[in-house]
Amino acid sequence: MNKRTLLGLCAGALLSVSAHAADFINVLTGGTSGVYYPLGVSLSQIYGKALPNAKASVQATKASSENLNLLQAGRGEVGFSLGDAFSDAWKGDEEAGFKTPLKKLRTLAAIYPNHIQIVAAADSGIKTLADLKGKRVAVGAPKSGTELNARNIFKAAGMSYKDFAKTEYLPFGESVELIKNRQLDATLISAGLGVAAVRDLATAVKIVIVPVPADVVAKVGDPAYQSGAIPANTYNGQTEEVATVAIQNFLVTHEGVPADTVYAMTKSMFDNLDQMVAAHAAAKAIKKENAFKAPPAPLHPGAEKYYREAGLIK
Repeated sequence: MNKRTLLGLCAGALLSVSAHAADFINVLTGGTSGVYYPLGVSLSQIYGKALPNAKASVQATKASSENLNLLQAGRGEVGFSLGDAFSDAWKGDEEAGFKTPLKKLRTLAAIYPNHIQIVAAADSGIKTLADLKGKRVAVGAPKSGTELNARNIFKAAGMSYKDFAKTEYLPFGESVELIKNRQLDATLISAGLGVAAVRDLATAVKIVIVPVPADVVAKVGDPAYQSGAIPANTYNGQTEEVATVAIQNFLVTHEGVPADTVYAMTKSMFDNLDQMVAAHAAAKAIKKENAFKAPPAPLHPGAEKYYREAGLIK
């Protein structure tokens, strides 16, 4: 066999490996009482049908930051993340928990916005951000996307964790249980509207959702943070719209996932959005017309192929 033939065979073998679909699709989500988890379960079912030769699974995690680090390490094929955490990971923001830039990350899609939901027991007397001073407050799991949001918002409001009587680093479900048991006054939850943890709390005790005014949102100084609102009656007893912060969520993958696989994952999600809406109403905000815009990391070639075929990228 001559050298040219050997090189041709090697190139052909490499091409067939790169075009081969992934054998496993591990979907990295968040805590089971958040929005990422039910949407991740729905995605795994969609992927299971679209890629019958791949084994699709779902992993509950501490959400954004953990998901991004797992993807960089190749320990998952797709994961959910808040846009600011994703941007911090790509740049390598050490304060946010990323010691070096995570350059293997690739964007699959911008999905729905998270809303910051600062929820307090009505009998705590908390009605404003300033009222949180001297109270017991949960801020999310350590260095999670939620906790990064909490740090930024309280700083913009001229506050820090030192202002609280007690700061708890807990995921949504645990913080809600402590409020029910009167061991905690308030929790900051960054999630899609109608998140199960807040719905559960609002049926157990009277709640107040603390507004985040537009001037505080502006002081964060990060374009990922936009003024938003929690519509009236999103939760039991919440009769008025509440001003807050909206932050875009993303589905993230990495450069090692084959293009054919990411193309199939992207297409199958947009072909089956009704299934995701059935899993959680937050998915109503997922629009393919916005999915490729302002990615914190480059689009994965498989996702870009879908958006080009759909006529969204010229």
